[in-house]
Amino acid sequence: MDILVTPKHGHRGTLKLFGETHECALGRAGVSPDKREGDGATPAGRFALREIRYRADRLSLPGTLLPATPIGKDDGWCDDPADPAYNRPVPLPYGASAENMWRDDGLYDLLVILGHNDAPPVAGLGSAIFLHCASPGLGETEGCVALPRDRLLALAPRLTPDMMIDIRAR
Repeated sequence: MDILVTPKHGHRGTLKLFGETHECALGRAGVSPDKREGDGATPAGRFALREIRYRADRLSLPGTLLPATPIGKDDGWCDDPADPAYNRPVPLPYGASAENMWRDDGLYDLLVILGHNDAPPVAGLGSAIFLHCASPGLGETEGCVALPRDRLLALAPRLTPDMMIDIRAR
């Protein structure tokens, strides 16, 4: 069973799974079949669900079949296409550009790492593509898919390693 993500308008879309339809947020540039680092687009394609990361200080993760790792204060994700660790987790501080995974805004309280541009990463084709918690009002993302925290928390125990997320372009 796949998770189906379909854009509607602007940065809004729908996510369908288990016969349920949920409103979701997408990248500020919508969905693109030609994802590039920093373009603000959510990549179109079918991607594996690699693992869950979560803030253990903010929530108790229900049982899940996906590998799950708590996020630490020094966890980062390299988004520098020129760095050998591009699109990989790194410890902070890091010598190249890296996103801080320990966020104050709650967006990464729970996230699923998607298998976009990771086998192996190709410089410049996009990094840090996650299914994560949405900002209030389903605000735009930098290129991820986002759901309200309570919905993502309810779906997490039902996700399995054989699932794929299918993000459609218009």
